[in-house]
Amino acid sequence: MPIGTDISQAAALLRNGRIVGIPTETVYGLAANAYDPGAVLQIFQAKQRPAFDPLIVHVHAIAQAEEVASLETAEAAMREQAHALMRNFWPGPLTLVLPKAAQVPDLVTSGLGTVAVRMPAHPLTLRLLRSLPFPLAAPSANPFGYVSPTTAQHVADQLGGKVPYILDGGPCTVGLESTIIGWEQQAGAWVLYRPGGLPVEAVETVIGSVGRAQKAVVPASPGMLESHYAPLRPVFIGNVPLLMEAHSGKRIGVISFRENHHAQANEVLSRQGDLAEAARNLFAALRRLDAAPVDLILAEQFPGEGLGLAINDRLRRAAAKRE
Repeated sequence: MPIGTDISQAAALLRNGRIVGIPTETVYGLAANAYDPGAVLQIFQAKQRPAFDPLIVHVHAIAQAEEVASLETAEAAMREQAHALMRNFWPGPLTLVLPKAAQVPDLVTSGLGTVAVRMPAHPLTLRLLRSLPFPLAAPSANPFGYVSPTTAQHVADQLGGKVPYILDGGPCTVGLESTIIGWEQQAGAWVLYRPGGLPVEAVETVIGSVGRAQKAVVPASPGMLESHYAPLRPVFIGNVPLLMEAHSGKRIGVISFRENHHAQANEVLSRQGDLAEAARNLFAALRRLDAAPVDLILAEQFPGEGLGLAINDRLRRAAAKRE
């Protein structure tokens, strides 16, 4: 599986209906022509992703987002606020769930009448998008439910020979998936579907209060499944010293914010107490602990604000029991 920085090679594969690993500021994505159902199907096959879980469509400009989403059919307040969010936070780690345009295949949206759209803030991928006549559908480039990749090598390690080319943009600078919000028509308001790399508090400075989406059996947007982002080792969240005592006799790995708990394997995400640094390091730390000789992983609860909300969300889903 070649890894490199050749945008023309990546573009040629995508034009020919193939899938490609791409870097973004959040995590690495597995990309295909968003308008080609046959190409998009390869994403689901490579990831073993269930067809009921929709994908995010990546664009290089607001004008392209308007081709993917039918904003002219939306309520005036929603349309105005959507444009305000695009102007303030794109390119960046914010995904908007908007009314779907007809040319977006149902496979991309899992049959929903909405589509998740964002503009990534990575120079290589933006150049790639500008070289293509279509947007890219791109979930995280990992087997479904497993820890998201933050380097090109992570993609290669997880997906083996399933991806013909991985565009290497270096380590991800944010390290958590994008924040996802959508407009709930019945409520006439925006709701948070997934906390992520943009603190919801920043979103609220532009559009006011954002509600919280209700849990649903069928997800209304990407990133809503209860069990996700999970390593192979079981994960437990809480008071680490008490958990270590409860699991005495086990080989333990620990994820903490600033403090080293002196377990068999320790991952301190930010000794300076910087939530952005902790978010950037989270998935790589989970991978290292999953590869370490430990029986289980213990994790602290992070501050429940800003990026701490997204870190806690990923840890909670990593700890959720898989069916």
